[in-house]
Amino acid sequence: MPVFTRFSGSSQPGDGVPEAEDEPAGGEREESERGAPAASGPAPEASRTSLGHRLTRLRAWRTRHPRAARALHLTTTALAAALILGALLLPNTLPALKAVSFARIPAEAVIGAVVVLALPRRPRLVAAVLYGLGLTALTTVNLLDMGFNEYLGRGFNAALDWDLLPDAQAYVEDTLGGGVATAVTVGAVVLVLLVAAVMVAATIRLSTVLARHRVRATKGTLIAGTVWVTCSALGLTLFGGPIASERGAGALRVHAQRTVESLRDEAAFVQQSKADTFGNTPPGQLLPDLRGKDVIFTFIESYGRSAVEDPIMAPGVDRTLDTSTKALEKAGFAARSGWLTSATYGGSSWLGHSTTMSGLWIDNQRRYRTVSAGDHLTLTKAFQKTGAWDTVGVMPGVQKGWPEEKWYGLDKLYDSRDLGYRGPKFSWSTMPDQYALEAFQRQVHGKKRDKPLMSFVILTSSHQPWAPIPKMVGWDELGDGSVFDAIQKAGKKASDVLTDTTKSREEYGKSIQYSVTSLTQWLERYGTDDTVLVFLGDHQPIARVSGNGASRDVPVSIVAKDPKVLDKVAGWNWTEGLKPGRDAPVWKMSSFRDRFLKAFGSTPHPSKG
Repeated sequence: MPVFTRFSGSSQPGDGVPEAEDEPAGGEREESERGAPAASGPAPEASRTSLGHRLTRLRAWRTRHPRAARALHLTTTALAAALILGALLLPNTLPALKAVSFARIPAEAVIGAVVVLALPRRPRLVAAVLYGLGLTALTTVNLLDMGFNEYLGRGFNAALDWDLLPDAQAYVEDTLGGGVATAVTVGAVVLVLLVAAVMVAATIRLSTVLARHRVRATKGTLIAGTVWVTCSALGLTLFGGPIASERGAGALRVHAQRTVESLRDEAAFVQQSKADTFGNTPPGQLLPDLRGKDVIFTFIESYGRSAVEDPIMAPGVDRTLDTSTKALEKAGFAARSGWLTSATYGGSSWLGHSTTMSGLWIDNQRRYRTVSAGDHLTLTKAFQKTGAWDTVGVMPGVQKGWPEEKWYGLDKLYDSRDLGYRGPKFSWSTMPDQYALEAFQRQVHGKKRDKPLMSFVILTSSHQPWAPIPKMVGWDELGDGSVFDAIQKAGKKASDVLTDTTKSREEYGKSIQYSVTSLTQWLERYGTDDTVLVFLGDHQPIARVSGNGASRDVPVSIVAKDPKVLDKVAGWNWTEGLKPGRDAPVWKMSSFRDRFLKAFGSTPHPSKG
């Protein structure tokens, strides 16, 4: 029997030596003293020779370099322990990602040590692998939580949010290019596989070390468990958090509960979406007080409350709103403004659009798919149902087939391919808002027709990453959009703005100014005595711009020349002008449809689920 040199502590065997069966309780024997385990079955002679050769070389190296071998053993063991503890204590938000967050005792580590010490070799190996895969899942959902909290103001939902990952890839491709999008996608997959491999290796490594030093490991685990129980019972804290942590188990429990609740919510929402206050209202009793008016519903991307109240963004945006209010008043228009609380935050704009138009709270993709596949009455479809309006959609952000146009009740959809734009893209946005509005005027609004027009317009220039941003040009100079070539080339790069919080906030504010200016100048130029414009934001910008803990409120305004239109909403107590006051009413976005229908004379005739 060969004798191995000991390098670590008083009884540490050489690294990489095959582990023998567990020693009897009550004593600690070196694996080198027990000898290598017997093979479980016959093996090819070549394999045995190859393995023996490698082990011989490894033992020889350790014999020649005992200090290096000991340092390597201690380093890899310490790294494995740090990796496991880090995964168990990893927060799920970027602001919480601080060194003090890791100054805790995780209960999951204590329990894991107890399990390892209680199992024989082969079950212990299986348990270590499963534990490593569990840590991989925990790390993955924590990283997803960080991203979702940063961009959407909420955690990742395993039951609902996988469908959003392709949209995220498309956004990166439109913003930073196809090469970057592919690299990010491949990098994400490789990262998950790498984390899994490293985590499993770490758990196997640490479980082996604990088993080899069973007596001392048992004592240490007992002490750690006692300290954890004591700190938990006394509620002891350190650096503002509890010393006794169950962060890992708590995170997985939250995700499991979130998944179960989402599945239950889906079933309940199906029934809720079938009930409709105006589901059976006859066409003649819908919107009688707007007959003859050209009504335009416009969403401004990411136009949130922060734009008009944040100290960095608000000064410029407020000046634009004040200037635009005065210009519209000079043109004969008046405005009233309030607040709506959006169903989404930081992204997923279609959830805000559908919530406003349907009167249902649509805060996730599954709800959106459920309701848009049904026949629940949207506000835009109410206009179509009357037969008194032509209904159109203008959506420069749509670049492929969009089946929801039927649910929205649109007779005709004009997407990015239909507006004649030949200029450059501005990051994600396919064309500047000013051009989209001029194309709307040229192809739709400015044409003579037998019926008034109801238009559903989605503007995109204020979509993140807010670089480069278009600039206003003469309305008569727009042409096919080629005039924007020089402006796009001279603008900031998306990659520079994305990595700088201050620049992101500044450029976001400028993009809102641009979108508001484009829309209000269009109204000044082309609005008539019968034009009624309703415009609002779909959601707040991402948390890095709006700030952690920001509200989900967005501004909403109604603009018209006919004073009778605004008289209908006088009871809403909205603020005069385009800037809602801080004390203006705040409604849930889902309440807007019914309030609007009732304000303009619609009679409820409910349908039941």
